[in-house]
Amino acid sequence: MKKILLIEDNPEMRENTAEMLELANYQVQVAENGKEGVKLAQEAPPDLIICDIMMPELDGYGVLYLLAKNPKTSSVPFIFLTAKAEKSDYRKGMNLGADDYLTKPFEEMELLEAVDIRLKKSQQFQKAFEDDQEGIEHFIEEAKGLEEMNKLSEDRRSRHYKKKEALFYEGEYPNFLYFVNRGKIKTYKMNEDGKELITGLYREGDFVGYLALLENTEYPESAVVLEDSEVYLIPKKDFLVLLFNNRDVSARFIKMLSRDLVEKEQELLNLAYNTVRKRVADALLQLRERYQSGEENFSMAISRDDLASMVGTAKESVIRTLSEFKSDRLISINGSKITILQPEKLAGLRY
Repeated sequence: MKKILLIEDNPEMRENTAEMLELANYQVQVAENGKEGVKLAQEAPPDLIICDIMMPELDGYGVLYLLAKNPKTSSVPFIFLTAKAEKSDYRKGMNLGADDYLTKPFEEMELLEAVDIRLKKSQQFQKAFEDDQEGIEHFIEEAKGLEEMNKLSEDRRSRHYKKKEALFYEGEYPNFLYFVNRGKIKTYKMNEDGKELITGLYREGDFVGYLALLENTEYPESAVVLEDSEVYLIPKKDFLVLLFNNRDVSARFIKMLSRDLVEKEQELLNLAYNTVRKRVADALLQLRERYQSGEENFSMAISRDDLASMVGTAKESVIRTLSEFKSDRLISINGSKITILQPEKLAGLRY
């Protein structure tokens, strides 16, 4: 049963609207004002929010603004209720990210049709974020069905990259958003001495290079494939149209940015305070987490240079540490391939 949060300060309107929705088999939670509505939404995000605009304490615009800033609630479909029908009110709500607008008084079928349409579209967009090329195709095609999306470019294609081939280099301006359909990608930065530090690892289902697109700046790092890969290229203009016209898309990238920020903070702490031995163990576990494909013992061929770039130390130190791990039977080594035998013990290393 879909859960709807109704935020309405008028008791009669609140009661009548809630009754309509409950009769249509929706679970309805009500709030008497904007502040209460924001609190309820953040505690347990609903499937859809219906909110009056003119309310005391916090109006509907304020509710939408606060919820849009929170990754937990930013993707929840939002319908405004208002007694006003002026174009300026409509445009203000839509610019803030509202999905629909109902003018009071409204008929029962108007309400239920709006709710049904928004729930279905939200579900379609969520499904369209499946981690494969078909999912991205589906997403963009669904987006084209929206009136504001009908001018999306048809210039979308996949490209095959060979091992060590670059997607882009630090300092270039972005023209595409890259989606990894198959393979493994790394991003890295070079210091003044020409030493490389790996800043990110990507696999099937990951987007690469979106930060530069969002900021409209040069790439802050370079991206190279670790093995033969297939990458889906989404033109910049398509991505920006989707991003700025649909809250589902915006919410996806807000969550990705939040996740990336947490991961980068943890990596900086590891580099600052952990020993080389601990950092090598963490790097192996990071590879396992990113790239494990179901096998009991995770194996991956990775150059010692790349591993040293992840750890932030000299290659010789990495080789020596791997030899120690092999002697302790934590891993096995066959050429460039490393197999993790005891991930729990690697995770338990303190120094």
